[in-house]
Amino acid sequence: MTDVTPNRPDTTAGIVQRAKDILLKPKETWPVIAAEPATTQSIYVPYVLLLAAIGPVAGLLGGQLFGYTAFGVTYHPPLIGALVGAIVSYGWALASIFILALVIDGLAPNFGGEKNQVQALKVAAYSTTASWIAGIFGLIPALAILGILGLYSLYLLYLGIPVLMKAPQDKALGYTVVVIIVAVVLFLIAGVIIGALTAPSLISVRG
Repeated sequence: MTDVTPNRPDTTAGIVQRAKDILLKPKETWPVIAAEPATTQSIYVPYVLLLAAIGPVAGLLGGQLFGYTAFGVTYHPPLIGALVGAIVSYGWALASIFILALVIDGLAPNFGGEKNQVQALKVAAYSTTASWIAGIFGLIPALAILGILGLYSLYLLYLGIPVLMKAPQDKALGYTVVVIIVAVVLFLIAGVIIGALTAPSLISVRG
């Protein structure tokens, strides 16, 4: 088994190392994360704040630099509308981690786990690493489909839940599935809200 040296992600080097460890050595990394003292602020700053920005920024730049091509026609979104969309998406990304943590924490007793808001936030934040990093493919819209690699976050979630929330291993799968279902509903709602918020900007720019 490969050892993982404790390395809190509070510096650039620490962020890169933590992301690398959770992606490549998740089974060894989750116990390290579980043992780390942390607060909501220390989890968010700077790890979540930086990684959550990858997708929105990549999408914004990709749309402006390369545009979206369909049926031989390339479309570049209006800058103001695209900027508003990126800001709203980033805000939702930050909020969704906190909401997901509340779901993970709230469901813990139902699956034999222990409620702990900080540990739940760790699970939500670090398991989402793969999804955030996969957002880089938005920089080249033609490769955006590769963002599906972010589904690896589901596996990270499955591995992290029993370690940090102390849920029995035989209940980890059910716990993870329920969390995922709730997360999917949240993201669907977010999609509708983000679309509603950005549509006026797009309309005003076109007008």
